[in-house]
Amino acid sequence: MVLQTQSPSKHNQMLGRLIKHPKSTNFDHDQDGRSLKRQRLDIDDTSESGSAPQSPKLNQREITDSDAESEDKKGQLPAVAHQTGLESALPPVKTDKEAIEEYEASKAPYDEDNRGVEGRLNERKWIKGKSSIYVDAFNLALETVLDEESHLFDEAEMAVFKEWRELSYEAQYLYVRLFLRKTAAWHRINSLGYYSDISDLETSIECLQKRRELPSSSAEVESHPGELQPPEGTTLGVLFTFADRSEDEITTLEEASSLLKLDELKALAKEAKVQGKNKTELLKALRRTSQKQAGLGWVGLKRSDTESSRHSTGSELDPENAVNDSQGDDSTETNRDAHFTRKILSETGPCIRLSLAPLKLFERVHLVFYRSTEWTEKSLTTIILAKIARRNFPEYIVSRSANIFPSRSSLLEYEASVRTQFRIDNILEFNGRPSDQGLQEILNIFEEVHPRWRILLREEQQKEDFLYQSGEGAYLRRLSPAWVYTRVVHKAASVLGKLKHYKREHDLLTELLAQRLFHASRRGSWYQRKALLEEHYMATLTLTECCNEEVQKKNWKRIALQTCVDGLQDNMVHIIYHYDLQKRVKKLEKAIKIAKRAQHDFSHVRLAAPVEVTIEGIRVEKEPSLPQTSSNRRNSSPHPNGIRRGGKTIWLDPLEDNGECSVEAMCLSHYRSHGWKGYHSEGGIVRTLFGYLFFDVLFAYIPNVFQTPYQTCPLDLHTDAFFPSRLSEINHRLVQIGNGEAEALIINVWNEHSERKTCVVGLDWSFELDDLVEIVRCFDGEALATVCKVLAQEYGQRGGGVPDLFLWHPERKEVMFSEVKSENDRLSDTQRLWIHVLTGAGVRVELCNAVAKEVIVVT
Repeated sequence: MVLQTQSPSKHNQMLGRLIKHPKSTNFDHDQDGRSLKRQRLDIDDTSESGSAPQSPKLNQREITDSDAESEDKKGQLPAVAHQTGLESALPPVKTDKEAIEEYEASKAPYDEDNRGVEGRLNERKWIKGKSSIYVDAFNLALETVLDEESHLFDEAEMAVFKEWRELSYEAQYLYVRLFLRKTAAWHRINSLGYYSDISDLETSIECLQKRRELPSSSAEVESHPGELQPPEGTTLGVLFTFADRSEDEITTLEEASSLLKLDELKALAKEAKVQGKNKTELLKALRRTSQKQAGLGWVGLKRSDTESSRHSTGSELDPENAVNDSQGDDSTETNRDAHFTRKILSETGPCIRLSLAPLKLFERVHLVFYRSTEWTEKSLTTIILAKIARRNFPEYIVSRSANIFPSRSSLLEYEASVRTQFRIDNILEFNGRPSDQGLQEILNIFEEVHPRWRILLREEQQKEDFLYQSGEGAYLRRLSPAWVYTRVVHKAASVLGKLKHYKREHDLLTELLAQRLFHASRRGSWYQRKALLEEHYMATLTLTECCNEEVQKKNWKRIALQTCVDGLQDNMVHIIYHYDLQKRVKKLEKAIKIAKRAQHDFSHVRLAAPVEVTIEGIRVEKEPSLPQTSSNRRNSSPHPNGIRRGGKTIWLDPLEDNGECSVEAMCLSHYRSHGWKGYHSEGGIVRTLFGYLFFDVLFAYIPNVFQTPYQTCPLDLHTDAFFPSRLSEINHRLVQIGNGEAEALIINVWNEHSERKTCVVGLDWSFELDDLVEIVRCFDGEALATVCKVLAQEYGQRGGGVPDLFLWHPERKEVMFSEVKSENDRLSDTQRLWIHVLTGAGVRVELCNAVAKEVIVVT
């Protein structure tokens, strides 16, 4: 089967996962040595794209148990584990701190008074201490948005932007570096490592913390479906600051204790006589002790503290009433907290934190600029660094539409919908198994969202029919609240299934399939689930007294059969769902006793099991450097041959004078000795062929998907918008490939771009043209078209999992894929999917088991 039989919410767990395919048998391991490849992967429903909008940070101030400055000692960001949509479309360039400093140092001094931000970017020149790549990129985003989409901001917000422009360079630089940390945590001023760029840190901080007046806003306060209340602290008032002062804001022990480093916390815990194994336990113990313990300074004997601290106790300066007051109200607890708080703040010194309302405003600017809720420091700088990289890019029309958010109201509703989506994800995915109360909360959110979703669907359909041209709507719709609400409805349908409300679930699936604008990549799973409900449950749920039960069941099975046929005929259903739908069609046709001649025939796509072969070789085993002792025995291999499950193995290559090599290279030599040519490419050859064959389709004009001249692919390639927005062009190209025109297409692209080595996603110019031509001559046209269609539908999700070896036999005119498996290795979900796709297309796939006929132990 292409997909495991599960509920639709868990159908094809690898769908949407950006999984880097490991080198065959070499699993990526975590620190404990456990194979990441075999860890359970939960479904990520936002990942239909490489840059699907992430759930935003909680808008309330979160009190963390880690000091902020430890995350960035030198002003550098932590490593980012994934790419944003923009980064995935730009070429890989060196973007670390050294690259930025090297570039800035190489530029001659430049008179910035004569040029603005865009001028400095175009001229590629910055001045140390007067200009920065970070500040210029931040301001470029702001100015671009205000030039094109200023209608999205009200009077108060425009006044904030005016105040921003009037800040000194050094104040802007400090703000941007703190902004890029993407956290609302406090930062110790004495630990900020920006002294080389900021000559007067104190003045810059004072500038950011200065109170400024704002005009009143004429925009109405809005409410949105599914949202409990507007996020606290995100609304601008009559006064605002760019940054908060710890002296004004930190008033509780809980806030203050989160600023401590571990060694500082241990010292304080020792003084307070509390214990804990780690920072979290120490903080809890300290806070608990503060609430319970009374010390010498708190039992009636007032400390000779400042007048303000005495006033904070709430008691008068009457010694006769001192004891009674301390025992009769909460002054004791307040004074205990104040004692620890003062002690902590004296240790940390003054701290700075970006004010929440302006911070959220600038995040909104970046959402509009990047067309995504995802952006990082690399997003900010990669545009500039890609520009200065010595690369050649394809020619295409750069287009940025200003109508992506037609009004301020639509932008705010989109933000609110993402927050609502986060609440649902938090219940379903982030806190273990959801409770009945959590599931009911999701249904309550759905009831609020459902009517609004229907209205937005009608509006979007009208835009598609009368407004959008050239397929621009497909990508723009990803930033519509209706896109997020569709996902909420999808989640609600799965919840209804868990609660066995099958009739309501069926109605929702019918509604989801009736619209063709949002989440096209889910349509296959919706058809599958709908057919399952019709086959097994709907007859019982719709049974009436006048109907015979068996007749009703047969009728619903006919309906389920038609649902599967509709799914197979739906050109927006991805090919990975076809096999399961075909399997259910055959099952239903037998169940309702359709005549053999009238049944569907899927023999042309019947899956063949991959052929298992065994290749023997000589494995080299390294003697362990440490003796087997009780201290390291638990970290040693549990296998008698000493090979860790999924670990790297070393083999000898018989065709290369028995030189050491990987298991894949050893198997490749075996195939070569039998007349096969091949590469250990792990999908590299497949992506290269796709880059050649779909070069002009990739860079065809579609509004909004080319926002810079330095992209290697359209922004929507890694989303489910790529396929439907180019459906006609893609189908035409697939027909050409099926008709044997692949060779001519590859030669044309080679002739035009090989000399310049044009940067195109996935295309590796190191593959020889003669090999590529020979490959497509051996590759059946229909099979090659099937492989290309899978990539066109889900490029981001199907980049991994392609079998390790790609082989072709010039005499036989045959291609073959081989997945190499050494001892104790297993197939991953993505590998199984590709094997099913390839065998379904008629391509031979072998599971190659590497077995050691001899083991050589070396020291």
